[in-house]
Amino acid sequence: MDNSSDGSIVSSGEFLTFTLGREEYGIDILKVQEIRGYETPTRIANAPAFIKGVINLRGVIVPIVDLRIKFNLGEPTYDQFTVVIILNIGKRVVGIVVDGVSDVIQLSPGNLRPAPEFGSALDTRYILGLGTLDERMIIVVDIEQLMSSQEMALVEAAAA
Repeated sequence: MDNSSDGSIVSSGEFLTFTLGREEYGIDILKVQEIRGYETPTRIANAPAFIKGVINLRGVIVPIVDLRIKFNLGEPTYDQFTVVIILNIGKRVVGIVVDGVSDVIQLSPGNLRPAPEFGSALDTRYILGLGTLDERMIIVVDIEQLMSSQEMALVEAAAA
């Protein structure tokens, strides 16, 4: 019997969890290259507000995206807890600014539920589902889809 169409969103795997405001998010750990403290990036003229600028990471110019601005989560503050998660997506290296990194968790398909439809209030295109772990609710983000989306214009979409 084929179990591949059991309605699960992602196969089980490890996710790096981080906070944005009061919510906890998770992304595929395999996309994460490293976690760094926040340093003020070099601004780029005419870049959208959520693109904070670029940093030089060992000779690689890395665009930095503030997910708090991208997700309309209020005015971000930058302090000693603010971190940048450096991601490897496609053939590009990009950084995302988050409020803090929590931990690495294991989620099985049984712990994941599809994201509910919120109408037009929230863009669920980039949400793979909701993960539950004990009392925690984790919003699992399709970070590759988000970073290669047209409005980001940072990462070429992977060739089909």
